[in-house]
Amino acid sequence: MSSESESECRSVQIIFDQFRQEFDDENDRRERLIKASRDITNLSKKVIFLLHRIMNEDAQDIQQHAKYAYERGIDKLREVQETYATIKVELQGDLFWRHHRSVSPGLQEYVEALSFAHYLGHGTLVTFTQVQSTLSDSNGVPYFLLPEEDYLLGLSDLTGELMRFAISGIARKGGRTRALQVCNFVRECKSDFDRFTPFMKELRKKQIVTNQSLEKIEDAVYAIVVRSSEYDLPPEMVDDIISRSLPSFTSGSGKAKRSRVVGSDDEHEDDY
Repeated sequence: MSSESESECRSVQIIFDQFRQEFDDENDRRERLIKASRDITNLSKKVIFLLHRIMNEDAQDIQQHAKYAYERGIDKLREVQETYATIKVELQGDLFWRHHRSVSPGLQEYVEALSFAHYLGHGTLVTFTQVQSTLSDSNGVPYFLLPEEDYLLGLSDLTGELMRFAISGIARKGGRTRALQVCNFVRECKSDFDRFTPFMKELRKKQIVTNQSLEKIEDAVYAIVVRSSEYDLPPEMVDDIISRSLPSFTSGSGKAKRSRVVGSDDEHEDDY
């Protein structure tokens, strides 16, 4: 083999070695992002459970108790924000969109937890700008641009948590009023989200679950109105009647399970 042919072979080998290194780097980055997304999903779910647990405690001042839950939730979510700060270098420029499927499930779960805490503290829906500000450094520079799709999908998941929040405390002090408020809020959310379903396939699927959650809340609120009007009973007895009806509202609430695929391979399914 001539020296010229050997030189060409070495050049080709060097090129393919560069390709191999790029593929290895991309795969390593993808694995790191998948692990971070799963950690974020796990932490966000823990925050949601914490908020439910706090709100199911007996309290004299319900508004102050909700504010306390909000503050605890926001404090715990700082762990998630710190995780995003550590992986921002992996998501610069077009790298974010290249690995969007790897980080999307964690983003949606984070938006869900943040919006739940925000609702408890303010009684309103967290805005896109507010979510983006939590994913920015101290100078206000975003770690990455939050996709509108992930924002809306996270808010759609919020309706399921609001259903559990309304029904689980419906027999407690102030629970009937809270259920009415949540029912109206979820109804407005569903109406607003329906406008985006023609443009987002995943949102259409989630709206089915949202509608089921709304039906459960409406059934509970219907029982409140009917039982309260049928009998001239003290509030304590009305609460007892409603609490006995809860199994019919909550049955099947755990049947709808979300499966979020992280990445394109089956072995990377997010099973949180």
